[in-house]
Formats: sequence, C-alpha cells, structure tokens
Amino acid sequence: MRDVPSKQLDDTRLPEIDRLRGLVMVIMALDHMRDFFDADALRFSPTDLDHTYPFLFFTRFITHFCAPTFAVLAGVSAYLYGARRSHKELTLFLATRGVWLILLEIVVISPTWGGPGRISLGTLWAIGCGLLALSVLSLARPAVVFAIGAAILLGHNLLDGIKAADFGALAPWWRLLHEPGALPFDLPGHLLYPALPWIGVLALGYGLGPLFKRPAQERDAVLRKAGLGALALFIVLRATNFYGDPRAFTLRADEIGSALSFLNVTKYPPSLLYLLVTLGGAALALPALERLRGAAGRALVVFGRTPLFFYVLHLYAGAAGALALAAWRGYSLQDISAVIKSGAPPADFGTGLAGAYVAWILVVVGLYPLCRWFAEIKRRRSDLWWLSYL
Repeated sequence: MRDVPSKQLDDTRLPEIDRLRGLVMVIMALDHMRDFFDADALRFSPTDLDHTYPFLFFTRFITHFCAPTFAVLAGVSAYLYGARRSHKELTLFLATRGVWLILLEIVVISPTWGGPGRISLGTLWAIGCGLLALSVLSLARPAVVFAIGAAILLGHNLLDGIKAADFGALAPWWRLLHEPGALPFDLPGHLLYPALPWIGVLALGYGLGPLFKRPAQERDAVLRKAGLGALALFIVLRATNFYGDPRAFTLRADEIGSALSFLNVTKYPPSLLYLLVTLGGAALALPALERLRGAAGRALVVFGRTPLFFYVLHLYAGAAGALALAAWRGYSLQDISAVIKSGAPPADFGTGLAGAYVAWILVVVGLYPLCRWFAEIKRRRSDLWWLSYL
C-alpha cells in the first residue's frame, strides 16, 4: 500500500530522471492520503473486485507505478554514482545507504502506520535491502547485474508455491524474502514488502545504468522499445493466464469488471505481471518527461531532488491531518484506535475518496516550498556530507 522512495543517490543531474522521480512522488502521496482520509481503506482493499468501484480501483492502480519506478531509478542512480568513483567508494556508499533506509523505516516511518512500538517493513526496507545487495553485485559488470535482476524478475513467481509455513521456525526468514507476514523474533509488526523481487528491480536498474550514458535520443529509442515490449508481454501472459501472477484474470459479469480483473495484478510481493506493466509504463514515461518544460517540469524536478525529505514530511502531515479531523468530529485517540482495529469505521469517519484527493492537493502544494528550499540547500552545501542521507 505504501509506495515510498529511497534516498536519491548522488547521480549526475539528468532532469528527466528527476522529473520521473518527482512524478512518482506526487502520485505516491495520493495513495497515502487515500489511506489516511478515505475510510474505505479500513473496510476493504481497493483491489477487492467484490467491493471496489472503478474510481477507487484506478486511484490505487495508478499508484502501483511508484515503488517499481523508484526502485529501478535507484539502481540507475547507483550505477551513475559509481561510474565516477572506485568500487570501494561505491560499495561503502550503497551499504551505508541501505542500512540507513532500513533504520529509517523502523524508527521514523513505522509509527505513521502501526503506531508507536510496532514495526512495518515497507518500501524503504525493500530498497534498503536492494542497495545492500547492490553493494556486492556492483563488483560485477553491469551486464551481469542486469542478467541477475532479470532472472529474479522473470523467475521469482516460481517460488509462489513455497510457503513460509513449510519452514517451521524459520518461516519468518522466508517472509523477509518472498511472503508478507509476521516478523522474526516475534517482533511486533508486519512485513509488507518481501525483499527478493525488489532486489531484482534495483539490479535491473543498475544494469540499465550504461544506457543513461548514451545520447538521449539513442537511450529513449531503447526505452520506448523496451516499454512497448514489456506491455506486450504483459498482455499476452495476462490474457492466457500462462504465468506471472498468482491472481488469475477472470471474465466477470460486465466489461468494466473484466477490465479491472485484467489489471488486478499482485503487488505483495510484486509479481512479474505487476512489474511488466509498471516498469513498461515507466520506460515510456521517461522519454516523454524529457520534453516537459515550464512550471510543471520545474516542480517535478524539485520533488525528484528531495524525495526522502518529502516522503517523511507528507506522511506525518497526512497522519496529523487525519487525526485532527477525527478529533474535530469528537473521536478520542482510543476511539480512533478501536475503529482502525475493527475495520468497520462509522459512516462519518474520514472524508471519502473525494476528500482524500483534496488532502492530496493540499499536502503537495503545501510541501512544495519546503522541498524547494531544501533542494537549494542541498545544491549549495555539497560540503555537508550528512545532507546526502536526507
């Protein structure tokens, strides 16, 4: 449910990368405001075809593009960073960033979702694991890293039949890799993003890194072909139910329902079909964003250069706003906790999906000046090493 950015790596400043990164930040915020303000998020999943409706489904579906796009760009950025440095510097950089993101997930991000004392391992955890894996994989040639990433993406659904319960006491360790569920050592909380497929996405991005050293026209031609090829493969595999997603496509009573079923791919863990449709879309979006100019292009660049800063601020702003709204309507903290646990909020709880869109616009617009200020600080104060962690 949470599409979250990793820390932007110190890549060469390619505006189209920043624009794409910024775009997924803005879209990601929509999904999180839906979580905070639309009480239907407590009642059912927006991809539950027996309860959802098209506007809600597509609000969720468009945000599917965020985590894979950010992860693959993190891999690209890792390559671009390492292209100007020694293997030792790159390894240290990726390892420390990976550990930092995992700690940030546990200490700073988890309370916004599960409350104090509970751990929720989401995308920061997954991308942190990917950076740790890249700190080792990057010792190999990019083509080898690309092949490893592609093999994970293409093959990890073969592991769907292996369940954590088959491992007995070691079950939580399997969940860390490939199955959402409980945490090791009986830690309070939940694992939402198993690491293995996300490691594959970052490895794929790292392997694509040399493409971003080529002239833009040549690079964009390759990305368009790759994007169209990924979408074509998605359509073939999805239509035939041959392979690539544990949730089969089925014809439903009406055309809209059938269309939703066709697009209803699995994110936890991200299936091959999920990654084909999202990464295929991202490959087509990046060349288009290269031509985006004006205020919109500049705004996306700002968000793309301050992703972690925006991510933390927007979560706390959204959570605070949702709590303030509930308190204004007369709910105590105990009432709110009981509603969340019950999964059956009263009719006046939250704002509905339309209100979530309003909250999204307010948060994005409200945080833009802060992100622009912080982006300028990062640009001017490259001497402050700790800024690279924010």
